[in-house]
Amino acid sequence: MDLNPWVLTAIAGGVAVAAPAARRRLELSAAKHRSLAGHPRISRWLAALIPNYEYDEHEFFRSDGAEPALAEQRRQGLQRLGAALAAKYPAGDTLNSAAEGGISDLQFINRNRVPFQYRGIVRAQLKGTAFLQSSSGVTLTDVDGNQSYDLAGSYGVNLLGYDFYKACIDRGIARVRELGPVLGAYHPVVADNVARLKRISGLDEVSFHMSGTEAVMQAVRLARYHSGRTHVVRFCGAYHGWWGDVQPGIGNPIPADTTYTLKDMDDATLRVLSRRKDIACVLVNPLQALHPNSAAPGDSTLVNSARSARFDQSAYRSWLERLRAVCTERGIPLIFDEVFVGFRLAPGGAQEYFGVRADLVTYGKTLGGGLPVGVVCGRASLMRRFDEDKPADVCFARGTFNAHPYVMASMNEFLVALEEQPELRALYAGLDDTWNRRAEVLNARLREAQVPVRVRNLATIWTVCYQQPSRYNWMLQFYLRAHGLTLSWVGTGRFIFSLNYSEHDFEEVMQRIVGAARDMATDGWWTTPPGLTNRAIQRKVLREMVRARIGLPPVNAAASPRTAAPLAAGAAAPCDRA
Repeated sequence: MDLNPWVLTAIAGGVAVAAPAARRRLELSAAKHRSLAGHPRISRWLAALIPNYEYDEHEFFRSDGAEPALAEQRRQGLQRLGAALAAKYPAGDTLNSAAEGGISDLQFINRNRVPFQYRGIVRAQLKGTAFLQSSSGVTLTDVDGNQSYDLAGSYGVNLLGYDFYKACIDRGIARVRELGPVLGAYHPVVADNVARLKRISGLDEVSFHMSGTEAVMQAVRLARYHSGRTHVVRFCGAYHGWWGDVQPGIGNPIPADTTYTLKDMDDATLRVLSRRKDIACVLVNPLQALHPNSAAPGDSTLVNSARSARFDQSAYRSWLERLRAVCTERGIPLIFDEVFVGFRLAPGGAQEYFGVRADLVTYGKTLGGGLPVGVVCGRASLMRRFDEDKPADVCFARGTFNAHPYVMASMNEFLVALEEQPELRALYAGLDDTWNRRAEVLNARLREAQVPVRVRNLATIWTVCYQQPSRYNWMLQFYLRAHGLTLSWVGTGRFIFSLNYSEHDFEEVMQRIVGAARDMATDGWWTTPPGLTNRAIQRKVLREMVRARIGLPPVNAAASPRTAAPLAAGAAAPCDRA
């Protein structure tokens, strides 16, 4: 049948109009990482489908198909470890139990320390405490009087040692006590903070906020206001606080429809940035250099040994340079979220460390000198909150406690010390060499001990990786606790050292890490059946979830007899240092 020429023209015109849009859509899809972290909508959908189920005492010890003798070895090991922790934390456990019902954060943390299948028995058997009473040097003392080495780092706040921050707070408060908690107006110390932050950031203006999350919210808000565009680009796995627009996947009950989650360190992402016209800003968390395209590692998702990390400073610097060039060409504000890494990599932060400048930079954590803070530094053209030609067109953002005198004074103590105290500046000299060497020495000790554990690091930020397939790697956090090391709730996923760790302090930490790993191996948690692989573990967990979802009882993992194999030393793994 012959078509009318006008119809053919209309079809051709429609194809011509649709083709560029289809191409842009395909480019966007290509720039998304294949993992669930790269597809927030799918991850949220799947998370809602995962059923809750827990192993009984039989399955707990044999979830990898262990023989009865090995299961009994693990059972006895758990009993010994549980008894040691119970004896260590009597007052702390009592406080935990009394407070948990009224503190939602504590409930969340306690439910997310280990994979959920093991949660019930772990919580019943392995005690601990969230309550501390003092700090000194690089150690913490809990309510039971136990002294431990701090590997939690107060989530990044503790860069220079707790004694330093206590002094910042004491001196700062003394300086502003006469003004007290007067808000809205500024104490004169704010002017000095602004001058110092402008020098550090290399940017024009500063705004103060109460947290890193608030600082990121303001940076994105300003970028949208001045660009007139809608969409935020973040990178797969990156964390930028709990605000919904920058946390579009699991954890956010509402879809973030104006957020693109794209691949880190990938040409496909640069193509998207170079062609789309709706991108208001690009957010970079430099911490992702340690594990690009992967979420912050935590033991609650450590179902096998697939965790990996590897820092390549040169490769990440090259990526940031290319990203900077595309953003400049397209007029897209580039935001460095340095809330976590700011001042940890270099006195001038990640901008100095990687040699790449951003248009907006957010800071927080350690900058407050021990008190809560968030800061945005930016180019003047992006920081302005109003349009000179349109008096009703404003970008409103205020906070009652922004620039609180106590916080500003404590911040000033930190900034003055950072800039003017030679002993603090000296801590940055050879920082990478010092901490890379320490990681290498620890890895050598772990190899000598024939335990399947290695560490990776970005300066003082470390993660633990595992060398052979196992379902029980998450147990290491409890052995570390028993050996006098304090970890954050994510367990072995992240260790955060302060720069004031001496060689003696670090030697003590190494001995405790190696001792904890040896104890865990002795108790049989790393003795695995032959042929066990990460893929096999994933398949088994998936089958369990499907059966639980449709209401079937779990399959007994130990139903078919297998022979347990001794620990294989020196196995290749993604975390082994080249």
